[in-house]
Amino acid sequence: MEIKEVICYITKEVQETLQKVDQKVVDEIIDSIIGAKKIFLYGVGRSGLVGQAFAVRLVQMGLDVHFIGEMTTPIVEEKDLVIIVSNTGETMSAIQTANIVRRVGAKVIAVTSNVHSKLSQAANITVEIAPKKDEQKKKYAPLGTLFEDSTFLFFDCIVPVIMTRLGQNETSLRRRHAIWV
Repeated sequence: MEIKEVICYITKEVQETLQKVDQKVVDEIIDSIIGAKKIFLYGVGRSGLVGQAFAVRLVQMGLDVHFIGEMTTPIVEEKDLVIIVSNTGETMSAIQTANIVRRVGAKVIAVTSNVHSKLSQAANITVEIAPKKDEQKKKYAPLGTLFEDSTFLFFDCIVPVIMTRLGQNETSLRRRHAIWV
């Protein structure tokens, strides 16, 4: 196996997956992000890492963003937005988080490959990031690789749209970029 084979497979599958995302849902997500008082992200494992990367971009746009589970994360309140990333949509802590924050009046966005999952049922909005399942996936992109890569790129693709709506540009984001000492 050569790296070029893997690159071709993963990039093709990610592109096909993202082409299926519903634009109406994307518009709802962007409106929800822009209209939220505070934004929270949650995910476990690699899904959590994808959520954390998106949180950084939102912070760089000047939004009030937190990752659930960090020691300094404030309490989720009414009018807040919680974005939960879970490939299966069946991760118990993700479902519990969605149910708890809905009870306090926060809006929940589920990012999952399974629109029929418990997480999807607990969410206000679900974006389906559902790579196809085939035998090559096991060889070239094991476990949740295609979901995670697709979700990472999905978030990166909505960043410029949010930037435009907020009147932000690369210079304004750079001002909020972490300064390493």
